[in-house]
Amino acid sequence: MQKSRSITRAALTRIPAGTVVSTLFSVQTSGLGFCDLTREIKQFVADAGASEGLVTLFARHTSASLTIQENADPSVLDDLLTALDRLAPQDAGGRHDTEGPDDMPAHIRTMLTSVSLQIPVAQGKLMLGTWQAIYLIEHRTRPHRREIVAQFIGATGGHDQGAT
Repeated sequence: MQKSRSITRAALTRIPAGTVVSTLFSVQTSGLGFCDLTREIKQFVADAGASEGLVTLFARHTSASLTIQENADPSVLDDLLTALDRLAPQDAGGRHDTEGPDDMPAHIRTMLTSVSLQIPVAQGKLMLGTWQAIYLIEHRTRPHRREIVAQFIGATGGHDQGAT
């Protein structure tokens, strides 16, 4: 037996998506943990004059990743690090240890998470939920300089695109 569902959908919005705006963020991490990028990505959207479209973020690394996670309770981020440590322990060993014992676990953690994100933009704003933030996850124990490519694809200008 199927349970009943209630689903609604907003009117469609059509926009000419002829603009691509790109930048490169350089992020200095302090070692293993989360770095909140939300403010910088919101500023990128504003600077791009983004109205309607999509922001794509891409981490140019194999031992750091990107995620969207809760921004209200810091214990969520701690628990996520604990979960990643259970899935890819720092002391699990492995043949690839050229850059240290945390190197291979960092690669596994990146494979389990993601190096890219896509976030819709509507009326000039990232369409993140109330408790969502954009994070770079540093999987190495030492500080590193990480590069994140940000690209907006869509329409720029006024935020009064009509529904069709």
